[in-house]
Amino acid sequence: MIVADTIILSDVHLGSEVSRASAALRMLKSASFNRLILLGDIFCDLNFRRLKKEHWQFLGYIRKLSNPKRDIEIVWVEGNHDRGLSDVMSHLVGIRVYQEYVWEYCGLRHLAIHGHQFDRFVSRNRVVSTFLSGVHLAMQKFAFGKRRIVGFFERFDTRWLRLSTKVATGALAHGRFKGVQRVFCGHTHQALSLERDGIEYYNTGSWTQESATYVAIDLEGVRVCEYRDPGEDSLGNEVQPEIGEDFEDLLTEQDF
Repeated sequence: MIVADTIILSDVHLGSEVSRASAALRMLKSASFNRLILLGDIFCDLNFRRLKKEHWQFLGYIRKLSNPKRDIEIVWVEGNHDRGLSDVMSHLVGIRVYQEYVWEYCGLRHLAIHGHQFDRFVSRNRVVSTFLSGVHLAMQKFAFGKRRIVGFFERFDTRWLRLSTKVATGALAHGRFKGVQRVFCGHTHQALSLERDGIEYYNTGSWTQESATYVAIDLEGVRVCEYRDPGEDSLGNEVQPEIGEDFEDLLTEQDF
């Protein structure tokens, strides 16, 4: 069982064939937390007819958690895929939607922002980006369970347009401007943790791949965890610290 002050997950892509909404729901039900941050791209798009039973069950549980009697803070940060859902979500689930969210914990300022704001391709080519995202999710559906192909697409997720580097660079700069010590993003589908000049950066990964990840924050710090279904090793296997090593050389080339 995961016990944390804050759980952050992103990129569930409800409505997509590769959404692991049921696994995300099992993780939340197995965890104890005071704050839940849904860090964008919870939906694949605005077509609710694509939502399956398990997708509605996930949304239903979020709505249940938002009941004031539970005393759990639920925060929804808008991503590029669920852009424009603020009014719908406020009505459907009963929680407020933010563009970015800042809070304090253990004397440190934390910032949650989806990360597409730092992806110039998405911001400048919204239609093309939406089309390519749809193609990629369809290819993931074809590849799901085929480890060699899945591995290729997981590398494609992070290396195409050097997304992980671009988002991390932009997020660190934005965090410095905001005067925070920790920044959390999604968008790239690549779990990542690193630190630059006193600012910690974490990416929550996604729930559309075999490796489903999320972030847990407690008194001991921040953990990027991999969810394992019951019967596997653990419900909260911590991702190894070296997860960010592949990006060290790229980040040092960037101007923050």
